[in-house]
Amino acid sequence: MSIFSRTRDIVAANMADLLEKAEDPAKMIRMIIAEMEDTLVEVRASAARTIADQKEMRRHITKLDGLQHSWTEKAELALSKDREDLAKAALVERQKAADMADQLRVEIGVLDDALRASEEDIAKLQGKLREARTKQASVQTRLESANNRFRLREMYAGPKTQEAFSRFDQLERRVDDAEGRAEAMGLGSVKTLDEEIAELRQSDKVDAELAALKARIAGNTGER
Repeated sequence: MSIFSRTRDIVAANMADLLEKAEDPAKMIRMIIAEMEDTLVEVRASAARTIADQKEMRRHITKLDGLQHSWTEKAELALSKDREDLAKAALVERQKAADMADQLRVEIGVLDDALRASEEDIAKLQGKLREARTKQASVQTRLESANNRFRLREMYAGPKTQEAFSRFDQLERRVDDAEGRAEAMGLGSVKTLDEEIAELRQSDKVDAELAALKARIAGNTGER
């Protein structure tokens, strides 16, 4: 499907509007670039044919100029031989060659105008093509960014992640249950003889440190 019908449509196109209205901007920009490239090839091919036509016309002009010179020499020869009739006929042929050469020069001028127009079209098309390619890079970057954001959101908010965290909570609950059972096993247990003696030693040590601290405080008070 053609997006543009001619070069003028491409030059006048607003890329932002076209992409904004497109259901698939990435696909649309690819189509736009492809059509621009095809149009650029066609315009350049047309310019190449114009240049070739001009070259051919200039070769004909060169031949016609030579023919005019030849008929001039023939007219001079006829006059030198008192053949005015032949001289006049030669001059008529020379004029025909001159008219044809002049007509070709006019046509070359027309082709010059067409070639300048083609050059302008090529420059404008290249500018629009650069704009389209820039838009393509921008669209591609935005599309990749959007896809990455979607994948990230799906990763931390999607059903698979929720299911994983749910299982993790279940595992934590199992650990809590196991630790609770282990601690419950120690409730109401009878201390061993070694444990009780160790507690007494720890208590004596604390009492000794407490007595020393009291004595130090009392000594400092007496000095005052």
